[in-house]
Amino acid sequence: MASSSEESRFVDDLKRRRVNISLIDTQISGMIQRVTQRRSVLLEDVYEVKSGRKFPGVKIIFGHEILKVEFPNPANPEKLAPEESHTHSFRKKTPDDVLEDGVHSVLIDELQEKFGPAVMHIQEQKVIGISAEVFGPTAQERLCWLQVATKKVVYLFDILLLGGQAFKNGLSMILENRHILKVVHDCRCITRCLREEFRVHLTNVFDTQVADLMLFYNETGGFLPDRVSSLQEVLRLHLKLPPADLSPLCSKELQRKECPELWYIRPSPPALMSVMSASVRHLLPLRLVLLDALMSDYTILVDAYMSSYHNQSVHIEQSEWTLPAEAQELLSVRQERMDWATGRYDLTEDGLLKRSSFNTQTHSTSDSR
Repeated sequence: MASSSEESRFVDDLKRRRVNISLIDTQISGMIQRVTQRRSVLLEDVYEVKSGRKFPGVKIIFGHEILKVEFPNPANPEKLAPEESHTHSFRKKTPDDVLEDGVHSVLIDELQEKFGPAVMHIQEQKVIGISAEVFGPTAQERLCWLQVATKKVVYLFDILLLGGQAFKNGLSMILENRHILKVVHDCRCITRCLREEFRVHLTNVFDTQVADLMLFYNETGGFLPDRVSSLQEVLRLHLKLPPADLSPLCSKELQRKECPELWYIRPSPPALMSVMSASVRHLLPLRLVLLDALMSDYTILVDAYMSSYHNQSVHIEQSEWTLPAEAQELLSVRQERMDWATGRYDLTEDGLLKRSSFNTQTHSTSDSR
């Protein structure tokens, strides 16, 4: 029986070698990226031998699916020499990073070592940030990455490599836990992917896109915008983040257009890791700012309640059930906001406000929009 060190050297020698693997219904060929402890094989540059059809990104072949393994004789043996830049696994090639404000970014692409401690740490939180990266059209979306942020750590879960075992070993309990608040920007896609692909039902969600929409509705006296805001727009508007902090998010769509299979790339380029971290690390402070803004009318009305009788020389007897005059003033405030909004935005045929048409002239009521 080979020692663990000999087995480790054997596995390392296999990396970057092309292999043909026979499955029950087909035979595929690919370059070995990693062999896991459970004998699963991670392949890149994968194609079906018979048809020549290529598979995007990394493909995982589980040990129980493999019927036969063959190493074809190469035309040029020198090509088998492992390149130094590719001899390390994805986890080792991309070490954990320290972001700004002492926030750590931790990559998790195996169920060993970091996965368990990460799940335990997340389960201890009351509020977490959630984001995801998917590939494919809406009807065929595939979840590739799941990002989870706590106050000091951003976890990047490589779902493409971890597969459904990541959810069975703890992520499902977190995402379905009604006592943990999940902060998400536009929960529609991630909710759909989790449910359709992994049967996970996301609960207790604070959606920052919805909060921004509600705030727009309040500030304009009851108008809705012609479109929702992107994450970078909301961060710039409410957290006043500088362009340098928003640049990874701004480049995301451009990178996706240039490479549609962006989230299938393994190892993931550092630029993509930055994009994934940026998409989740500001969600927790953003939630607090949006909550304060949404509660501003409530706070003003409470203050008016407390100061109402101090401004009167004579107290007028009235029932405790009578609607206070201060509350009725909200109607005039709403009308003022509507007048302000119609003077600052163009209206669509559907009665919506065009966000892009906002007039930047100063106004005493609000400058935020």
